[in-house]
Amino acid sequence: MKRKIDYENWSKEELIQELRRIKETKYGLVWHRDLPEEKIDILINPDARTPSEMFPNEMGGRPFPILKEIKGKEINGNNNKPVNLLIEGDNYHSLAVLNFTHQTSIDFIYVDPPYNTGNKSWKYNNNFVDKDDPFRHSKFLSFLYKRLRLARNLLKQSGIICVTIDDHEIFPVGMLMDEIFGEENRLGVITIVHNPRGRSDDKFFATSHEYALFYAKDATQANILKLGLTEEQEEAFNLEDEISRYRLLPFRRSGSNSLRTARPNLFYPIYFNSQTGEITTDNPNNKSFSVILPIDTKGIERVWRWGKETLSKTLTTEIVIRQNSNDYTVYAKDRIKEGRRPKTYWIDPKYDASSHGTILLESILGENKAFDYPKSIYAVSDAIRIVAKNNKQAVILDFFAGSGTTGHAVLEVNEEDDGNRQFILCTNNENNICTDVCYPRLKKVIKGYKNTKGEKVGGLGGNIKYYTCDFVEAEPTDRNKRKLVNESTEMLCIRENTFELVQDEGDFKIFKNSGKYLGIVFYEEAIDNFKKAIKRIKGHFNTYVFSLGDDAHEKQFADVKSKVTLCAIPEVILKVYREIFR
Repeated sequence: MKRKIDYENWSKEELIQELRRIKETKYGLVWHRDLPEEKIDILINPDARTPSEMFPNEMGGRPFPILKEIKGKEINGNNNKPVNLLIEGDNYHSLAVLNFTHQTSIDFIYVDPPYNTGNKSWKYNNNFVDKDDPFRHSKFLSFLYKRLRLARNLLKQSGIICVTIDDHEIFPVGMLMDEIFGEENRLGVITIVHNPRGRSDDKFFATSHEYALFYAKDATQANILKLGLTEEQEEAFNLEDEISRYRLLPFRRSGSNSLRTARPNLFYPIYFNSQTGEITTDNPNNKSFSVILPIDTKGIERVWRWGKETLSKTLTTEIVIRQNSNDYTVYAKDRIKEGRRPKTYWIDPKYDASSHGTILLESILGENKAFDYPKSIYAVSDAIRIVAKNNKQAVILDFFAGSGTTGHAVLEVNEEDDGNRQFILCTNNENNICTDVCYPRLKKVIKGYKNTKGEKVGGLGGNIKYYTCDFVEAEPTDRNKRKLVNESTEMLCIRENTFELVQDEGDFKIFKNSGKYLGIVFYEEAIDNFKKAIKRIKGHFNTYVFSLGDDAHEKQFADVKSKVTLCAIPEVILKVYREIFR
């Protein structure tokens, strides 16, 4: 039986504390206020150290996450394309690392978190959450809040995030997004019909849709682009001039409100010279010009679509006259606007998650490697198009990567316009989803594959580096600082987007990417040797130098200061981790 809170005997200080706690509690993160505070905290507080969020090998302090590259899984499909990243591990830890490597660097985040249906499809604290769990929604919000809070740091000021969700959590998640990103930065809530047949096991209505919540980091700097034409529109608007695509519509009105008696100002003659193609609304008093009036085949006087003044300004570009037997027909060019502004409902067979999600995945990997409820690749690729179609260098993150649909979609969009968009995918390996589904799918679509019908499918090209999360103890000892530096190479390469090893002397390393260089000096004693090495190389070096504090040894680099930008490690890493784990 629930304990009823009795405020009668509370002190003033206790009441103030309780009032403050209530005011700070938003959107149902704490519903059961009659439970002991420590139980509420361990279950649902976004900053509580719940079992699933505790770092392993804990010693004097929370260990800090790092990345380790799995060399045997690197994919090199095209040296001219960017290096995409696949990170295996808890996405909370992956996001922590990305807060160092990619803070304010992401253009678009697309995530499809678990839908918390109550059918034991999602775990919290290593246990499935069922529909009878009284903390079901609060646990989900806590789980998502931690990750979205870290994700927001990653977005550029013009960046956009899309979170897909269904009816089970749409209202709580919508309010959570308002809290984290601000209601004023809500760009739209999209309904996507992803199951046209509807769910057969629903009791009242057969659910056919899900939602996509688009938010900006700063709506004043964000931009949603227009979608391309549909196949039907391309077929209908099949004519084109130097201005745009268009179709021809009769310039004479028909139907309601088309009679001369109703709109007498729209009844006037058009003069046409069939030999020269000249058109005018002013009487030329020239027998070479025919007079055309809006009179139909039955002799009924109708009207033109536009007034005489409007028509006279666009005669040369917007009007086409064609001869039919002994008569003339006037047409207006109906122009299609450059693309379509995305609507708040997406209804198209291509968004069917069964046909273009499940069946597509099975055709790539085979039925034995199926994954529950993969997204339609078109739902993801259209989301990418309306955010990043005009940015061929966009960086796109999905930290609930699942079967890898987002990575596949980025490769598809790049293929369309020869773009260099980069994807970063984060996923755990529960049920071997990363090693047996996500990674093999990406490898096949990059290199090409033979589908289940035996048909060859060409590769899209691209590159991937595969990383796993590991940990370094966080207690601020000299030993732990040294260990963090020794384990930081992959993180620094990712931060600088510089992966090609030029020189490895053990106590220092040099990497490059085109004309950009990265230097890592692991021991102060190696500074002189490092300087000798970079003097022989033309280019600028972003250089990370080991230091027990925040001194990057600028005095020792004074003679090459024009060639280096210095940072002290691990301090540059610790500064970020202190902020997000405080």
